[in-house]
Amino acid sequence: QVQLVESGGALVHPGGSLRVSCAASGFALDYQAIGWFRQAPGKEREGVSCISSSGASTYYADSVKGRFTISRDVARNTVYLQMNSLKPEDTAVYYCAGVPPDVQTMCAPLFARWWGQGTQVTVSP
Repeated sequence: QVQLVESGGALVHPGGSLRVSCAASGFALDYQAIGWFRQAPGKEREGVSCISSSGASTYYADSVKGRFTISRDVARNTVYLQMNSLKPEDTAVYYCAGVPPDVQTMCAPLFARWWGQGTQVTVSP
C-alpha cells in the first residue's frame, strides 16, 4: 500500500527555518519522483519543489528559490524540505505527493498522486 506521511510543521517567526519531512512507504524513492506542495487559506494548491527519482533533477517555484532546499534520504525512504528565511506568505498546509519523472515541467498538483494528510506551517511574529 502506497502511503506518504508528512511531519515537522510548526509555528515559526519570520526569518526562521524549519524542515518538514515526507516518509514514503509501499514504494522506493529510487523509482518515484516526489513533490512538495502547499495550500494557503483561500488559495489554490501550488507546487513548491520536486525531486526526481535519481535525485539529480530538482524544481523550485520562483517564490521559494534560494530559500528552500529539497533533498532525500533513500535509506530512510524520506524526502525533506528545508525552509530558510521564512516569510508570512509561506504560511500554508504543506503536502507531499508522487509526481511524474519530468519534475521540471510537471511539478504541479494536476499531475500529483498519493497525497499525504499535510502538515501545517505557520510563519508569524
